[in-house]
This record gives sequence, C-alpha cells and structure tokens, in this order.
Amino acid sequence: MKTIITLLVVLFVSAVFSQSQIEKADKLFDRMWYKEASVMYEKELSKLDRKTEEFDEKDALEIKLLKRAGDSYFFNTDMENAYRWYDKLISNFPEVDAEYVFRYAHTLQGLGKYREAKRWLKEFSKRTKDADNRSPLLNQEVLTVEDILNIEPRFTLKNTAINTKYSDFGPMYYKDKLVFSSAVDSSNFHTRVYHWNEQPFLNMYLGVLNTLESDVKKLNEFSETLNTKYHEATLAFSPDETKIYFTRNNYNGDLGRDNKGTNHLKLYSAEILQDEEGKMEWQNVTELPFNSEDYSVGHPSVSKDGKLLYFVSDMPGSIGATDIFVVDILEEGYSAPRNLGERINTHGREMFPFITDDNLYFASDGHLGLGGLDVYQSAIEDDNFSQPINLGAPLNSELDDFGFIIKETENKGFVCSNRLSGKGDDDIYSFVRLPEPSCDQLIRGYVSNTLTGERLENVEMLLLSADGTELDKATTDLNGNYLFKTTLNCDTKYTVVATKTGYTKQNKPVGTSKTTGETIVPLGLETLSTLIVEENGQLKIKIGIIYFDLDKSFIRNDAAIELNKVVLLMMQYPNMVIKIESHTDSRNTKSYNLDLSDRRAKSTRDYIVSQGIASERIESAKGYGESQLINNCEDGVSCSEGEHQLNRRSEFIIIKM
Repeated sequence: MKTIITLLVVLFVSAVFSQSQIEKADKLFDRMWYKEASVMYEKELSKLDRKTEEFDEKDALEIKLLKRAGDSYFFNTDMENAYRWYDKLISNFPEVDAEYVFRYAHTLQGLGKYREAKRWLKEFSKRTKDADNRSPLLNQEVLTVEDILNIEPRFTLKNTAINTKYSDFGPMYYKDKLVFSSAVDSSNFHTRVYHWNEQPFLNMYLGVLNTLESDVKKLNEFSETLNTKYHEATLAFSPDETKIYFTRNNYNGDLGRDNKGTNHLKLYSAEILQDEEGKMEWQNVTELPFNSEDYSVGHPSVSKDGKLLYFVSDMPGSIGATDIFVVDILEEGYSAPRNLGERINTHGREMFPFITDDNLYFASDGHLGLGGLDVYQSAIEDDNFSQPINLGAPLNSELDDFGFIIKETENKGFVCSNRLSGKGDDDIYSFVRLPEPSCDQLIRGYVSNTLTGERLENVEMLLLSADGTELDKATTDLNGNYLFKTTLNCDTKYTVVATKTGYTKQNKPVGTSKTTGETIVPLGLETLSTLIVEENGQLKIKIGIIYFDLDKSFIRNDAAIELNKVVLLMMQYPNMVIKIESHTDSRNTKSYNLDLSDRRAKSTRDYIVSQGIASERIESAKGYGESQLINNCEDGVSCSEGEHQLNRRSEFIIIKM
C-alpha cells in the first residue's frame, strides 16, 4: 500500500542545494521521495569497499546506507528490492536493531518465504521480549504462520472494474453506490505527481454497484467541493448519510506544515445541504478539533448508532507507529480521543478501522500475519474487544491487505490489496464471505478419585455455558466415564461440574477444540475428609478397628477413641446420615455370632448418640454375624489370627450428607 502506507505525508517544493550525494539522498528520504532516494543510496553503496574485520566508520556508513536503501523500497512495498538490501544488512551486521529484523522478516513473507520469516520473527521476539508488545504475538509459541496458512478459506475475491494502474483504495458504501479514492489523473493539462511513489494525488470518486454488488463502474467525481489538488481519501458517513468524515492533507487553501516541514493528514467533516441553485452538495467543511499540526489523524469509521468515531493517528499516547483511537460524537462536539489499548494496538501499525454492530475490522502488521498489512477481526464483547483473529488467505496475502468493509447480514464487501496479481498499485477487490463451516463438538471424559486414582461411578455431571446456563446432564458409569449428548460449538468456553456425595464439588472450565470432534475432559474428586473412603460403590467412614472384650458388647476406652472420630465427622457435616453394620469371624456358631454382632452394633449406636448425635441420623444398627466374610475363613478352614481379624469389623456406611 504505497500511497497511504503510513499517516505522514510530506510535500516539499524546494531547490536542491549543493551538498554531498548522501546528504541529497537523505533530504529526499526525509521528504519521503523514496523512489529518487533509493536510486541515490544504491549508487553510493556501489562505491563502498568491502568492510574490514574491525568495525570502522565505513561500516557505520554502510549500515546507514543499507538501512535507507532497504527502507526506501520497504515503505513503497517493493519487498523484492527491500529484501535485497535488508539481507545484506542482516548478513553483514547481525546485531542490527531489532526493528530491522522485523522488517527483514516481513520482506521474506512478502516473497512467500514463510519458513525463513518464521525464524526471524522468533528472533525479533527474542530480542525485544517485554519491551515490545509485538513480541508475544510473533514468537509463534501458540499461534504460528502455518496455522494462519491452514485457515479454511472463507472469502472469494474479484478484482473490480474501477481499478487502474495507479492506487485505488478506501471504499465506502454511500446510499446504493460506492465512494472510493483513486490516484488516476483526471486533469486535461498537467499531471501533478506525489513523489512518495511518483503517482498523481488522490481524489474521491463515485461508483455504481451492479445488482450482485460484485463489481463497480466508475461514474464521476464524488464531490467537487471536497476534492482539492492534494490528497483526499478514506471516508465515513453518519448513519443517515447527511454528514461525511474524510481524510485530507492539512490543506485549507495553503498547505500547513510542522516545524520540520511535514504536512500531516487531518480529519474533516462536511454536511450535505441545498445550495443556492437547489442542488444538494457537501458544504461547511470543518476540521475536527483533535487534529494537530504535529501529527496525523485519518481513516475514519462511524459506529452504526452514530455515537462513536474511530480513526487512526500517531498522536501522543500512541503505542506504536500508528494506533486506532475512538471519540464520542456529542451534540456539542467530540470527547477526548481514547486509545483502544494493547489488545488491538501494537508497536507496529494498526490502520483502516471499520466498525459494525458486532465487530471491529482493521489492518495491522504488528499482529502475526502473512506479510505486510493483514486484515483482522475483533468481536465486540461487553463494550470490549476480543483478541484479534487473522482472516486468513485469500483475503490476506504476502503483501498489504487493508480497507476492509462489509455488509454483515449479506456477507458481501470490499477489501484493498497491492498483491502482485492486481491491475496496478493498490486495487479494490469485491468479496463474498462464505458461510462459516459447520464445526460440532461433544464433551466426554471420566472422573476418578484424586488420591487413589480409582474411577468413580454415579457422579452427577453438569454442563454449563460460559454465562452459567445449564446445557446438559450426565452420570458416570461403572468405569467412571461420562458423555454429554448435547452438540456444542467448536472453540467455545464451557464449564463441566462434577458432584458426588462425600466428595468436594469440582468446577472445571473447558474450551472445546477448534475442529469437529470430541473434547476429552478428565476430572478428579477429593473426598470431604480423609476418613471418608469409597469401597465397592459405597461411601464409608474409615476408622481404626473397634475392639470388644471376648463375648462382650460394651464400648471400651480404646474403642471410644475411634468412635469419637465418627462423632466429630458427623458434627462437621450435620446432614450426614449413616448406618452401622457389625461383623464377626466364623468361629463359634452362626446364631451366636449373629446375636453378638447385633448387640455390638447397637452398643456402638448408643455410644454415638450419647455423644450428642441425634438418633435419627443413624438409620440402622445391625449385626450380620459371619454372613459377610471378606475372605475364605469359613467354618472348617484353617486361618491365622490376622485373617480372622479382617472379618471382625464395624462399618459406618454414609447414606447421605
């Protein structure tokens, strides 16, 4: 994008004084007469001897000339020639400024050398780290250039009939037509040339859309009262289309310049009114109050409700070379400009905003892209902007892609690009946005005991949306597995909730995968207490062995110590209800063992109640004698005392909590 690739426009009319060739080249470069400057820098580079082993003044001069030669082409988006000089700069002087590593990487992208570019973008991130907010965006530890190249194409592009060999860009809808800017020379006598790129100056033109809005036919100048002999470009309208905001040189009969001779861009407004002859024409051209002689302001976009004006500037408070700002449109004027912040703006260039009800579209070279400026989309979420998303190829290319506008409901719009397949410099392309490909997800997983790793059955599972809306329920099976049957969106945030009596509730945020399929979500649950365990699907209070004297059922002191653990746990969880089961070994008769175990169970219950636990919280206290042995130590089987002891047990089974 050679015509308005930055927001600074320099227009000088001065004689070339007697000075060295390099000084002349510098003067041209500072005026942004890049084509003339590049020729002179190349000529001076050809005179230099090969550099010596030690750094000397010739090396310093060579570094400067290589930078300037590369920049002269880079700022005109001639990536092939920019690469030629940046490659020599990086090869001969590898410790050069990090910004030149960034530019070198972009020239590689511009030539389609993405693998090499990836290496140098990582090198740029390594050198800049926290000093540049582009660093985490370009290090490609999360998102890579390959990811962007692999984005499924969602746009079909068509080069429009209005394009010329010059720069054509800045489209904007107006009624049922299209207004755009062009450098095509419309004068009959003399071609006025803008020395940045040796093209005529920009004016605004009107085009008619065909019925399918996939092409445009040029009609005439948009407005004789708005077009001047210098640059007019990039415009926006109020919702009722009675007011226009447009970008122009700092010109009001005469060119205004700062103390360095720089003529900046400014934003102007005008109203459509009836003139003396009854013709509707744009009148009352007014400079907006936040313009300045010292920085540029341009590229407007108005929100659909007419309350906000977005624009680009390098004003104080900018994060990078150019940032996107916003002001409130008030009855009495405008609020102070607000920077959109580091989620949108980088240390690079953010330009050409276009705001819709739901999204902000803009061009940037600071976010990871395919080369030059790429178009990004940032969704509006609760008055904030989401992390920008690269819209991928073919909308974006290895060179500059910008000036994106769209009718969201129709999925049609226009975008600008200087890709090599175009007709001239910057071209305007119409596009159709294809429906977003269907992407469906299911969530499945398993639940296990965090401590033991045992899979947990009968866990109640709940699926919630990001705003907490219940979407689905499930229950884990014998193997602890679960599946939500509701079809979900890809790349979307949800919450999975796991609940089971006796365990701490687990809420786990989940992001579904970006492609159709299943997202696996394992969860681990911890019991509410170390005394609570799960055995064969039953929750139990696990305490030490309750010892009774031979043939007795009264509670001994050592047994009371263990039972007090049950009492304390039931006090801690006042909704806990248990049942008590008492068992014996197989020695003695079955009827005797049944009676003994039952007396011991009831004695245990009475002790717990005596310590302040309500009797209704103990559902039952029952003895089972030797009917539920946990090993093979039945009558007639020889077993050790330890094996018999395993069968002499009291169990405290949790019914509810």
